[in-house]
Amino acid sequence: MQSAEKFAKRVFQIAGWYGIVVIVPQYFLEARIGLDTPPPISHPEYFYGFTGVTLAFQFAFLLIASNPVQYLKLIPVAMFEKISFVVAAIALYSFGRLQGPILGGAFIDAILFVVFTISYRRLSRGE
Repeated sequence: MQSAEKFAKRVFQIAGWYGIVVIVPQYFLEARIGLDTPPPISHPEYFYGFTGVTLAFQFAFLLIASNPVQYLKLIPVAMFEKISFVVAAIALYSFGRLQGPILGGAFIDAILFVVFTISYRRLSRGE
């Protein structure tokens, strides 16, 4: 197996498992989030919809990890998933609509965006 493929496998495995560990508890934290960062969640369909879609993407990352060369065309979609949250978080923070700890989570997504991009470029070049 080539080094680019090994790198991509590891990157997407880490991203997928990390995401599962971080996202699954969200299903049980709706009330706590409302207490810690008022007001309470007023549209639970958005909260649970976001959580479900985000969890689904973690499984997509694990799918990519299973064969990065075969799923190369899915990697830009994964990159968009990461950068879209980063951009939104920075914009919301700059307008005073997002708390610092969430911005920290966006920083992790920024790192994942970078390593997803590196994976994509290396795989595309056949390294």
